[in-house]
Amino acid sequence: MMSKNPANQIRIQGTVAPGFESVKTLYTRNMQTLAERDTQLCVYHQGEKVVDLWASTDANADFSADSLINVFSSGKSLEALAMASLVSKGLLDYQAKVADYWPEFGANGKSDLTVAELMRHEAGLAALNVSIKADDLLTANIKQNKIGRIIEDHGQTFRAGSTREYHAVTRGWIVNEVFRRVDPAGRTIGEFLREDISQPLGVDAFIGVRQEELSRRVKVSVLNMRFQLKESLKPKFLNRKMEHNIFQTLQRLVQIIPAMRRGTGRGAPPPFAGMDRIAFFNEPAIAMGETPSANANCSARGLAKIAAMLAGGGQWEGTRYLTEQAWQALHGDPIEAQMGITATTFTQGGVARFARPEQYNAKLDHALNIGREGFYGWMGLGGSIFQWHPQANIGFGYVPTSLNVLDL
Repeated sequence: MMSKNPANQIRIQGTVAPGFESVKTLYTRNMQTLAERDTQLCVYHQGEKVVDLWASTDANADFSADSLINVFSSGKSLEALAMASLVSKGLLDYQAKVADYWPEFGANGKSDLTVAELMRHEAGLAALNVSIKADDLLTANIKQNKIGRIIEDHGQTFRAGSTREYHAVTRGWIVNEVFRRVDPAGRTIGEFLREDISQPLGVDAFIGVRQEELSRRVKVSVLNMRFQLKESLKPKFLNRKMEHNIFQTLQRLVQIIPAMRRGTGRGAPPPFAGMDRIAFFNEPAIAMGETPSANANCSARGLAKIAAMLAGGGQWEGTRYLTEQAWQALHGDPIEAQMGITATTFTQGGVARFARPEQYNAKLDHALNIGREGFYGWMGLGGSIFQWHPQANIGFGYVPTSLNVLDL
């Protein structure tokens, strides 16, 4: 099924189940009115795929539901799933110390850090003092401990007022080192994801893209800041391409910029050697490496099906991917804490739990949670979403290629 709007030259493709037509209406309106380029949306409800939509401007006619896009921080929930699989096998305890599984990690004052603290972004390693080379993130080189050695030699730094600080890129590198030391086969998270999740489920969700898969990737691009500010000056009736107006946008900037300046990463080198902009993630060398927290290449179909499995208690079509105890542990012991500009509630397994908006006072806290009550998971830079709702049995995946960093 395909519809086309000649004025905006938008192609909307895919299907929705009876009763979910309003989702397509909203999806179409967003594509026609907001600054989107290519998007995918897939939703499962009670084990059935009820929404499977994708859209593109005519400038990218090859974009499809099977295209691979970097989902940035939505990949954090995939690394959380990998760690939960070790709990499922009785090999990992969230309350144990990281050094119990990786003794060398305990150097430089890190010996008491628990796995749960690492998963909650409380490791004190939000930024490293060196930039990582792209080649060192290839699976074979990770297994030579090229990344592990850097982390072992690193000390901790905590921001004033809270031990929780968003480990935007580094959590995945650290977790990958723990995972490969505990996994009986010594696999990385990328290998685990491909062999134990993506292949059995028949989905596209990869950490470490293979050479033959590079052609399926679609590049991401950040919306120009000047464009975003200019658009936010327009009223809605003049077809503003931003959700928020200039006053809302500036209010968010006032909160974000000081928080960034107080972060421990201020003055640190870029995470990747040679990185000077977000578009650096489009480089094939980066896509082929393993950065679980910020560089999973997936489709919305892939994310939604994995989310549906998690919403279903860790099983899918009769196959268990997590034991009931491990699933409970992944979602267990949620703790709320301030994380930079907003309060977050992370479980011991490293996934966010979203709560009722009235529980929060700050507008950003409210914006983070509204409409997501009861969901678990996370989201990615610019707009990707990978979340699941166990009570309602919903698995949700959304992936854009046009990254909007101001419409929070």
